[in-house]
Formats: sequence, C-alpha cells, structure tokens
Amino acid sequence: MTLTRTEFDVLAALSSRPGAVLSRRQLLEAVWGDSWIGNDNIVDVHVGHLRRKLGDNPAEPRYVNTIRGVGYRMGKG
Repeated sequence: MTLTRTEFDVLAALSSRPGAVLSRRQLLEAVWGDSWIGNDNIVDVHVGHLRRKLGDNPAEPRYVNTIRGVGYRMGKG
C-alpha cells in the first residue's frame, strides 16, 4: 500500500491524537495549513482514499471513525 503525501498527512494528524475527534477545520489546518481556501469536503475525499487503502469499511470502521456532525477520530474514543 502506498499513500500519497496528503493521505499520509491526514493519517499522521489523526494518529497524533488517538481517540480525539478532529473536525474538518482542524484537519484542514493540520494538512493544508490555516490559509486554505476551498471546499472543506476535500477532507472527506482524502479520508475515503485513506480508508480504501487501509481496507477500512466505513460501515464498521476499525481505524478511521466518522463522528457525524463533528469530524473524524482514529480508533475508539
């Protein structure tokens, strides 16, 4: 499995705080910087790519959990 630089950065941001929920905005700042101008859904796209490469099922995630209305979390909270 080979991750792109952005996928790696998303994974690094999530794994740096296991169990903590990071909002899209927090992930945008961690990966793209606080000057990012664009659609926040770019985070969802890269999380989707990351899940596919990790073999993670979004319906029953083992690694990246979606916290509806809040953001994403690595592992269980």
